[in-house]
Amino acid sequence: MTHERLRTGPSRELGLAFERVADAYDAGRPGYPDELYHALVEVSGVPLDGATVVDVGAGTGKLAHALRARGARVVAVDPGAEMLARLRAKGTAGVAAVRADGNALPLAGRSADLVTYGQSWHWLDPVASIEEARRVLRPGGAVAACWNFAHAAQAEWLAAHEERLAGACPTYWGPATEEWSVPPIAAAFDVVEERWIPWTRLVGIEDFLLDLRSHSYMAAMPEAEADALVELQRAELRREFPDDVVSVPMRVYLAVGR
Repeated sequence: MTHERLRTGPSRELGLAFERVADAYDAGRPGYPDELYHALVEVSGVPLDGATVVDVGAGTGKLAHALRARGARVVAVDPGAEMLARLRAKGTAGVAAVRADGNALPLAGRSADLVTYGQSWHWLDPVASIEEARRVLRPGGAVAACWNFAHAAQAEWLAAHEERLAGACPTYWGPATEEWSVPPIAAAFDVVEERWIPWTRLVGIEDFLLDLRSHSYMAAMPEAEADALVELQRAELRREFPDDVVSVPMRVYLAVGR
């Protein structure tokens, strides 16, 4: 997902592409398995029920609404008006949407028990964002970042899917790129614990392709080229999954700093 193939991940300018794919993001992106939330409580030592959580880069609210469902009061922060419009449309009490930059949070110091980043920290300044997270945390609080990844090494069809993306998308950043790795947020903390949580996503082909449309490297492509690539992927998926249900091996990377 990067113009410059940065080790830390995609360029922040590319993140602006999400405003063009907010509907696809909301409809196509997967949520997180229950095991993630169990691990988050265990590792951070912060119970979600009653906690105040600042969810940075909240997007359409995939993580924010799940945290609220587990009893947290959530401040969902995102710079994208279109993304936050989808979040607000859900009308969930206890989730406050704030349009702001995660590198300069418009929040009081020592006001949160957790600061979370779901699929988002790699878009931020790696130093300024963590300084802001530390500023708004109460004593005993924690910073947690998580990413859902399709585990291409677990399925030949998925590895081939990623290879086609790498060949067609100039800004692709993923497992088919030699220098790809998880964002290095763990290096920002003195005390950190990391977890890998495997799970399997069962999803229809069209929803899988909506997920594909929601990625910044697809949004950055000329529309005709993106459409052609989606058609190619659709044909390959239909050959692989004639019953229209795609079984995607997934894993969540969780890093918690205290």
